[in-house]
Formats: sequence, C-alpha cells, structure tokens
Amino acid sequence: MPTTPATAAHSSSNGTAEAIMLELVDEDGTTIGTAEKLAAHQPPGQLHRAFSVFLFDEQGRLLLQRRALGKYHSPGVWSNTCCGHPYPGEAPFAAAARRTYEELGVSPSLLAEAGTVRYNHPDPASGLVEQEFNHLFVGMVQDRLDPDPEEVGETAFVTAAELAERHARSPFSAWFMTVLDAARPAIRELTGPSAGW
Repeated sequence: MPTTPATAAHSSSNGTAEAIMLELVDEDGTTIGTAEKLAAHQPPGQLHRAFSVFLFDEQGRLLLQRRALGKYHSPGVWSNTCCGHPYPGEAPFAAAARRTYEELGVSPSLLAEAGTVRYNHPDPASGLVEQEFNHLFVGMVQDRLDPDPEEVGETAFVTAAELAERHARSPFSAWFMTVLDAARPAIRELTGPSAGW
C-alpha cells in the first residue's frame, strides 16, 4: 500500500496497536475535531466522517462482503463492498480506495463520488451506534479478489433480485439499506436501467 501523510501517521513501526482516530464533523460535514474509533461509536455516538463503496462487475452485479467474525462491530453480517472511516486529514475518495484494497486486495477500475448521507443507526447486537456523515462511492471491479480473512468472511456478486432474496433471509449491517438507497441514483447511472437497481 502506498504511504501517504495520513497513512504514515497511523502506522506503527514497532508493531504495537495504535489507537485509530476518526474525524468528527458537524451536520454540514465540516471537520470539528477527532475521536478514538471505539469511543466515537459508544452510545449515543459522535458524528464522524465515513465512506461506503459499491462496486459492480461488468454484468451489473453488486459485490457484497460478509464481515469477518472477528470484527468488533457488526461481525458476520453482510454489507456493501467496503465501508470505513478516513483518517483525520485523509480525503474520503483516497480512504475508500485504500480500504477497498486493504480489505479485498483489489483496486477499483472505476470509482466515482455518489453523494453523502447522514444517519444514526444503533446496532442492537453490539450496543454500538453509527452516527455517520457518509461519503458514497460507486464503481467497477474487474480484477480477481484477494480478501483479507481478518476483515472479510465471504464475498458474493449479486443481482438486484438476488440481493432482495439474500436480504430477506440473512442478517445485514444496520446501515446497509440506508447507504444503498442513497447511492441508488448513481448506481442506476453506472449500471443502466436493465440491471434493475
């Protein structure tokens, strides 16, 4: 992974775990400070910057990931291609590309901004709260996936119809439908009307 000023400030040279800091924002998405990641997700939650990525293959199928069982937040549930938090000072676009590569071992062949959405989603299973100002991205993936097993338990490419069936029978992240619905206009523009998104 390329080292940027943001990533260099958050990597440890001695192998010890360093606190991950998030960027706190106001309701307009203006940066107002920082907070440690877990603290920002403790009830009632602190509004912070986040991103969500939706990648599609050439057939217009969405790449889903099932979050690894070892994750402290929403383990074992299905969610969008990739989601996470920019480091303080890191552009959301750069963070989205970075985390997609870190989690799935692939770089999008296309990645475009798709707006923002603000939400407040408590996660009953963990007791944590997602208070997020979320930057949305849509794009294409063509290379073979190489998921990090500490981050990703499973992946699947699904059509819109298959997603509806899977969503009815499998647990998904609390934020999934909110970010999907907010990204739908950009998804439809990317995949075309025949894909059914």
